[in-house]
Parts: sequence; structure tokens; C-alpha cells
Amino acid sequence: MANYEESNWRSVGKSLSWRLFATATTIAIAYFITGELELAKKIGAVEFLSKFFIYFIHERLWNFIPFGKYKEKKSD
Repeated sequence: MANYEESNWRSVGKSLSWRLFATATTIAIAYFITGELELAKKIGAVEFLSKFFIYFIHERLWNFIPFGKYKEKKSD
């Protein structure tokens, strides 16, 4: 397995795609609990913005953790 680090843009893409799925779930749960679509969308918006940045930071920090990274083997 190649030794690599992810670019900032890859982390942004992963953060964005995950937040879209997770926020849709949050909106559905908030609607189920409150019965109010507008309130559910507001909750989802706050959740999206805050957790997008938190996840991005989390992703970037993982680049400093060697767990699961392998050094590239040299070919003979």
C-alpha cells in the first residue's frame, strides 16, 4: 500500500459529502420530534455549518497519526 497524505481539497470534499448525508438525517429526526419542517431545517443548518468545520479539523489531524499508514515497499 502506498504511503500518502490527503490534500486539503479531498478533506473538504469528504467533509461536504458526509455533512450532506448526516444533515439530511438530522433534519428528518428533528422533523419527527418537533413536527415543524421550518424548525427542523434551522436545526439542520446550524448542525451542518458547525459540524462541517469540526469534521474538517478532525480529518486534517488524522494526517498526523501514523495508525494504519504503511511505508511504500521498494521494488528490487
